[in-house]
Amino acid sequence: MLSKEKKSSIIKEKAKKFGFQSCGISQAGFLESEAKRLENYLNNNFQGEMKYLENHFDKRLNPQLLVEGAKSVISLSYNYFPEEELPKFENYKISKYAYGQDYHDVIKEILREMTQELLEEIGEFSFRIFTDSAPVLEKAWAAKSGLGWIGKNALLLTKQTGSFQFLAEIICDLELDTDHLVSDHCGSCRKCIDACPTDAIVSDKVIDGSKCISYLTIELKNEIPNDFQGKMEDWIFGCDICQDVCPWNRFAIPHQQEKFRANNFLKSYTKKEWREITQELFSEIFRKSPVKRTKYAGLIRNINFVDDYIEE
Repeated sequence: MLSKEKKSSIIKEKAKKFGFQSCGISQAGFLESEAKRLENYLNNNFQGEMKYLENHFDKRLNPQLLVEGAKSVISLSYNYFPEEELPKFENYKISKYAYGQDYHDVIKEILREMTQELLEEIGEFSFRIFTDSAPVLEKAWAAKSGLGWIGKNALLLTKQTGSFQFLAEIICDLELDTDHLVSDHCGSCRKCIDACPTDAIVSDKVIDGSKCISYLTIELKNEIPNDFQGKMEDWIFGCDICQDVCPWNRFAIPHQQEKFRANNFLKSYTKKEWREITQELFSEIFRKSPVKRTKYAGLIRNINFVDDYIEE
């Protein structure tokens, strides 16, 4: 019978073997500190059209409603900082997380292989794997598990590598050694708040999602409000501004995941090619990409919105 210390050690060694940047463990239970925060977020309509955030309120706060008998939340982070950014000359901007293949698929496949090995070494246990795919407050669990702290831009930050990381969880019925919170190292810095062109960072750790460029270019299905004309800074899918200006991201190191590398289309396209893209080409280029979430019509809407301001 393995001790909980041994099980925890095996899990962390396995996470490293499978390429995860960090791994931390916290006790599964009700996230009391997050309940009021989530309630305020929804009451202020910061979710915009993301109505799914209004669903499963209790499940978001209690992992034991997602996995019966859950005792531990294993939080993991996976680096996606690219070796080089896409060309900037005569080009639109796409968030770094969308350079390569869809992280949901890539990381879930890695987690499936990892948990299979854990079952072989630790023995049978009940679990579910998640990566931005269910009502799980990923950043809260990552912080609780000691992976980093929540920055003023509401993203998970680490002193070692910054914030360009995907988060994932294994919620399980194993009793494990838990990790400790790390302290906040944002201090008096306001770079992310001051740099946001749409004033989406309302206050420390509070984001008005309906003003975020990522929301406007991905989640919003209707027309982009005219209030944002001239504020998009050529972003047509997602936005990295608050991360790019964060001092901690000067320590970001390039990822080693081949599936997250930009394809040749993205590396060679200019505004001219983007404006001429067809539905067929969009489907071919972005078949395995997160960009497919905005759909062809959404991407064209984003391009036209940015261009309309330039042409006026």
